[in-house]
Amino acid sequence: MNSVELPSFLDIRGAAERLRGQAVRTPLLRNRFLDEDSGRRVFLKPETLQVSGSFKFRGAYNRVSQLTQDERKAGVIAWSSGNHAQGVAAAAKLESVPARIVMPEDAPQIKLENTIALGAEVITYDRYTEDREAMSYALAERDGGVIVPSYDDRHVIAGQGTAGLEVFEDAAAAEESLDALLICCGGGGLTAGCALAGSALSPDTAIFCVEPENYDDHARSLQSGHREQADTAQASICDALLSPTPGALTFPINQRLLAGGLVVSESEVKAAMRYAFRVLKLVVEPGGAVALAALLSGKLDARYQSVAVILSGGNVDPLVFAKILYEDS
Repeated sequence: MNSVELPSFLDIRGAAERLRGQAVRTPLLRNRFLDEDSGRRVFLKPETLQVSGSFKFRGAYNRVSQLTQDERKAGVIAWSSGNHAQGVAAAAKLESVPARIVMPEDAPQIKLENTIALGAEVITYDRYTEDREAMSYALAERDGGVIVPSYDDRHVIAGQGTAGLEVFEDAAAAEESLDALLICCGGGGLTAGCALAGSALSPDTAIFCVEPENYDDHARSLQSGHREQADTAQASICDALLSPTPGALTFPINQRLLAGGLVVSESEVKAAMRYAFRVLKLVVEPGGAVALAALLSGKLDARYQSVAVILSGGNVDPLVFAKILYEDS
């Protein structure tokens, strides 16, 4: 995989053209209470409002829309705990392409149901005893089909990077200079794509990936200089961010362009979800709230006064969400 050419800013521009009219150009939001509580100027990018409820649609559509005619007949195969699954399913439906998705049995029910509702065939597995990637490649070998990885693919990375492209374009249009951008990070596709956009459009903006505790493989990899492993035996409410290690394609980009990695606890994530609902009036899933959690818990150095935060997804199980909302009441 290391021999594959890394994506460039031009790839992100191309992805933006393909996504025009298909993806939602989510706004940059301001909230005076958030500014007061954080002591900064904060700009929120709510990818919770994106097609399929997360940024994952961007990369999925950019990949699926470039399939050849023969590839379209064979369909696509992906593995995901939910957000990439829904993104691929939505993209495949728009392009009239069959989709098979390998999902963990314990994925949030809402993500399983939404993926099926979008027309994809779902194959479940045990995340603790079975290898989802091996299952996906076995399906492709047996029946045919194009693998659409959740992050380690140049087209997927470029598609995710359109979120960053919009952040920097909209900040510039508002005559705002961003000191920092905080990005929720699992495998690193969104982070890498946004970092490429930032290096081209706003090179003075410090970009930080944010991860949940126990899955801080990016933060540790940035410190050590090589790809570290997460302890995947550890449970986490941040189901969207449980990648075992930084991607072979994403890490070289992130290692070169990121200012650092931040890590948040589950209690900080839950507090951010409650804050988003009660103050911002937004529903954000655990994995989608980690960047906001880093801001609210003071993990970002105070010298960064103008900060953009990507809320990467809003696909949270209603019962889980209700429990988290009332935990502190």
